[in-house]
Amino acid sequence: MSSVKPEEPTPVAAADAAPAAVPEAKAAAESTATAPAPAPSSTAATGGGGANANNFHSASLYIGDLLPEVNEGLLFEIFNAVGPVASIRVCRDAVTRRSLGYAYVNYHQVSDAERALDSMNFTDIKGKPCRIMWSQ
Repeated sequence: MSSVKPEEPTPVAAADAAPAAVPEAKAAAESTATAPAPAPSSTAATGGGGANANNFHSASLYIGDLLPEVNEGLLFEIFNAVGPVASIRVCRDAVTRRSLGYAYVNYHQVSDAERALDSMNFTDIKGKPCRIMWSQ
């Protein structure tokens, strides 16, 4: 007596399972798709100086392990000592506005950001060591 295995159903490809798209619907979907946004001009990225257009993003540092009472003003005082700071943002809860314990510090020059990373990583801010990394 021979054993016969029942046939397993063959899987159906996703393209076979979905009904064919109506050409008009496909054209409408393609026309509503958004084109990628144009890249910002060099003056917008650097605040007016076209020479360092690509340095803005690479001069951004993540500052972590911050106490809740650390604010933008305190970070500005600390990090501006290394070099001119372009901007600082302490990330906060959208509802309670409490600090999430990390911030971003942006420098105008990559060399200033490198110096801050090298000289200030794990330094105490209000008694707790901060952790600094490149932001990207």
